[in-house]
Amino acid sequence: MSLRIANIFSNKANILFILLSGFFIANAIIAEFIGVKIFSLEKTFGFDPFSIKLFGNENLGFNLSAGVLLWPVVFVMTDVINEYFGKRGVRILSYMAVGLIAYAFVMIFGAIGLSPADFWSQAHILPDLPIEEQTAIREKVGDYDYAYKLVFGQGLWIIIGSLIAFLVGQFVDVITFHRIKEITGEKKIWLRATGSTLVSQFIDSFVVLFIAFYIGANWSFTTVLAIGLVNYMYKFTMAVILTPLIYLAHFIIDKYLGEELAQALKQQALAQ
Repeated sequence: MSLRIANIFSNKANILFILLSGFFIANAIIAEFIGVKIFSLEKTFGFDPFSIKLFGNENLGFNLSAGVLLWPVVFVMTDVINEYFGKRGVRILSYMAVGLIAYAFVMIFGAIGLSPADFWSQAHILPDLPIEEQTAIREKVGDYDYAYKLVFGQGLWIIIGSLIAFLVGQFVDVITFHRIKEITGEKKIWLRATGSTLVSQFIDSFVVLFIAFYIGANWSFTTVLAIGLVNYMYKFTMAVILTPLIYLAHFIIDKYLGEELAQALKQQALAQ
């Protein structure tokens, strides 16, 4: 038994898959939970918000879920895993990520339902703070338990929409990636990586909004289209900007695996 365990951890391909898997799933889960915050991209960089008009919807700006900070990284990771471990590797990790995200949401909702300790709802208002600061905190967040529910208690339709969009986006990414690689071979990494991400992110942008807000919140179809396009503008830009990271990841991984093992994994991944 100890010999088998030693063999697992002495195999560079196994170690690589474990590292990529951990980073992939961690980013997917974190993106879901930080995604409850909507931020202004323009104000974050000190600009006045844009006033975009699409499909009759005015004053649209780049008001984005904080999850967009990590989703492009997740899709980049998808392409790296796809390159070395093929469709099956991505499929296994996608199912694992969705299962663990769903599990995390169940645990969060369970935690929300717990009765708070008597002192906890005011525990953030420290008694040794100046009265002015205590008053300011109380005005902003009077009840810590209520704030906890608001932050973590995402709507069911948002959860369903994000999980379905993630799975659909992952499978589209894998299929597009392999179609391009079958045509170009080992050349043009940027084309299969960025191209597959652009296609999958386009679908992801609309699926989550359609399920969460068109079905779940009765938004108009044109509003979903308009906001989806604004979100995709950001994702498109980030996918292009992150393209050099694909090459950096390939360089580091090929260096770690060695040329022979790296090429063997890529050939097996393509043959799946």
